[in-house]
Amino acid sequence: MSSTEIPAAVSTDEQLMRQFQAGNEGAFTMLVQRYQQRLYHYLIRYTRNHEDTEDIIQETFMRVYNSRNAYEEVARFSTWLYTIAGNLMRTQFKKRQRMQTSSISASAQDDDPGTYSLEIPDTHLTPEEHVNSSLTMSMIRKALNELPEEYSELLNLREYKDLSYEEISEAVNLPMGTVKSRINRGRNRLQSMLSGIIDKESVYYAA
Repeated sequence: MSSTEIPAAVSTDEQLMRQFQAGNEGAFTMLVQRYQQRLYHYLIRYTRNHEDTEDIIQETFMRVYNSRNAYEEVARFSTWLYTIAGNLMRTQFKKRQRMQTSSISASAQDDDPGTYSLEIPDTHLTPEEHVNSSLTMSMIRKALNELPEEYSELLNLREYKDLSYEEISEAVNLPMGTVKSRINRGRNRLQSMLSGIIDKESVYYAA
């Protein structure tokens, strides 16, 4: 196969990544075609901005391209891809928060007596609450990693990446009924593992 030949459409994501790692640029092109629209639908719900979404998608595929040799088949390609996109989205959100904070501080320091400063309520957790929240998340993550992969991967996409059942079904190429069934079984297993340690609601909302 030449370095630009497009692989057969029946190739799995993981097979395409292996071909791409071996030097086949066409395999990367097919992965972009498969996931470009899916990523857009996933990201736009949070960014609410077309240009920001397109920027994140472009950066996501650049990361995939440049880090192709870092990918290993211990996880599905879709999980790896959505993790990259989600991390980039959170980074962009944090940058915007810092920019807004800086802008507000500058206004508050204005010498103009007619300038009003904004008093923003403190919504941060207390040190004790922060420690408890961090411990809860750590225990849930540890238990999640101990689940069989067929459950842990889908739960990760549903609870921590906030994908819909439809998006998960497309991402992992499984029927909707199978996705829902495995997520429910995974939740029950996770709840049993954490029974008596963490309340049920925290299992699903700690992240």
